[in-house]
Amino acid sequence: MKRPLFSIVIPPPNVTGMLHMGHALNNTLQDIIIRFKRMQGYNTLWMPGMDHAGIATQNVVEQQLMKEGLSRHDLGREKFIARVWEWKEKYGGVIINQLKRLGCSCDWKRERFTMDEGLSKSVREVFVRLYNEDMIYQGDYIVNWCPRCHTAISDLEVEFKHDQSFLWNIRYPFADGSGNIVVATTRPETMLGDTAVAVNPADVRYKGRVGKFVILPLMNKKIPIIADDYVTMDFGSGAVKITPGSDPNDFAMAQRHKLEIISIMDGKGIINERGGKYKGQDRYEARKNVLADLEKGGYMVGTEPYAHNVGQCYRCKTDIEPMISKQWFVKIKPLAKQAIAAVVKGKTRIVPASWEATYFDWMNNIRDWCISRQLWWGHRIPVWYCDGCGKVIVTTVEPDKCPDCGGASLKQDEDVLDTWFSSALWPFSTLGWPNKTKALKTFYPTSLLITGFDILFFWVARMMMMGIYVMKDVPFKDVYLHALVRDEKGEKMSKSKGNSIDPLLMIDQYGTDAFRFTLAAYTAQGRDVRLSPERIEGYKFFVNKIWNASKLTLNNLADFDESAPVTASDSLPDKWIKAKLNEAIGEVTHSLDEYRFNDAAAAIYRFIWHEFCDWYLELSKPVFYGKVTPEQRQATQRTLREVF
Repeated sequence: MKRPLFSIVIPPPNVTGMLHMGHALNNTLQDIIIRFKRMQGYNTLWMPGMDHAGIATQNVVEQQLMKEGLSRHDLGREKFIARVWEWKEKYGGVIINQLKRLGCSCDWKRERFTMDEGLSKSVREVFVRLYNEDMIYQGDYIVNWCPRCHTAISDLEVEFKHDQSFLWNIRYPFADGSGNIVVATTRPETMLGDTAVAVNPADVRYKGRVGKFVILPLMNKKIPIIADDYVTMDFGSGAVKITPGSDPNDFAMAQRHKLEIISIMDGKGIINERGGKYKGQDRYEARKNVLADLEKGGYMVGTEPYAHNVGQCYRCKTDIEPMISKQWFVKIKPLAKQAIAAVVKGKTRIVPASWEATYFDWMNNIRDWCISRQLWWGHRIPVWYCDGCGKVIVTTVEPDKCPDCGGASLKQDEDVLDTWFSSALWPFSTLGWPNKTKALKTFYPTSLLITGFDILFFWVARMMMMGIYVMKDVPFKDVYLHALVRDEKGEKMSKSKGNSIDPLLMIDQYGTDAFRFTLAAYTAQGRDVRLSPERIEGYKFFVNKIWNASKLTLNNLADFDESAPVTASDSLPDKWIKAKLNEAIGEVTHSLDEYRFNDAAAAIYRFIWHEFCDWYLELSKPVFYGKVTPEQRQATQRTLREVF
């Protein structure tokens, strides 16, 4: 008889990662489901693996080199990559052994790595397919740039911090000498690249001003006043400076109005030659000097406190800088359209369903995906340029000559692909695609994905888009999004607060079973998990209860003969405990089918502690220690063994 199928792919932890509470919760829940399905007789797969973590891993190795007085440029690209592989073999993947300590029963022999040969092949195959179908393009565009990591990062890799700063009001004189217009800005240093001032077309305060020119302070050049619906009339004076090279919204406005686009900073956040006398200054040093010069020139109208969100690199926490850069992009809207439809039609179910609205909102407003990164560690973009004729060659295998002119002087694109590009292929690349493997045929689409809500867009949405595009089917049927693990007061855990909990320490102190059961017991849909060592200790008593019950049970089964014929009917306590067992099985099964882990844990706790231990074991003691017939003893032993 053919067994039903059930498969899960693990959210691949970074090769640089160490087990934290998020990993512990996520993998405990996956382990519960996969063991549950095995017990039900399913043919199961729990696919393990790791992500190469481009930025994080390169940073780790570069820091090692710094201690030796070297940089990656001293080694060169090939030797640096060899050094990263050396680091990976020696120090990387610690988290895999930590997951094993957590009790994860993955199919460890199938472990994959996003940079292994098979997955690298799948990455090149998808890139070339997208390119040939005009879904990938290269162009100058404004991107989120990290001056520390020296690479573009996607919108999703930008974290926002709440910053208490200022709103500076600056006077821009009309070119005809008829007065001035006041603009408000939170980033005065970027005015060096202003190419317009914008107002809302419905703003009566500026009637007759649109089309006139003002003089850009400090740079002494004329720029126009334009009207655009994007401008908010109640922000500052209602007039805003337009700096297309330093703001994505200004960039879009510049494209609409055909404005000049100027970049005033280099990749390190240093003002370049387009910044006039401020050339060579760090962006924040330039801010101080620009403000001083505006004050000196009589352009400063006033300053007011202003709280706003500042974007930071998710890796190094450096303030990001929007910059114009030549990058590779995926045209994402056609892919997003299909991924939206898959959820609407129920091909993929998101649990809890409350996350569907967030998914739809983000996917409906998605922008093209910048997939190139200015790194050395990662999947190098499979594009070559011919020095002879300028031909762009996009292919899955390295070419030895140009197909147009026959020249052998070819240079590969320097950039690598965004780490999330390879991760987006995970549900099918790990099963052997593009080869038609038995594993791929058997286990795709996968049954379930369990992950944190915080990577719904980073990873889940991108897997949806790529799975449907490549495999013509959704990558998973259910997506269960768990919440965050917080401290007992509901605060986010952090080392700086001193409220973080080390899962490995909890395992050492209270045991893996108690730790895992606590996580399950507090995992309710849509609610954060509030955890404390005291709560884990509480479930250690439960595990001890099971241990003591097992000793009592096994001691009384020492003389039990399983093959002996049944000669006595069940007693009332035997019938009662079997009925309770069936109730518990039904409740646990239903709860796990609906991913209500806390309800399943509560049913198990209630049955084992209160019904099996408190009642049935006590009711069986007179049978084992009193004067009963061998047939009665055997009947109770049979029930005890079955229930236990």
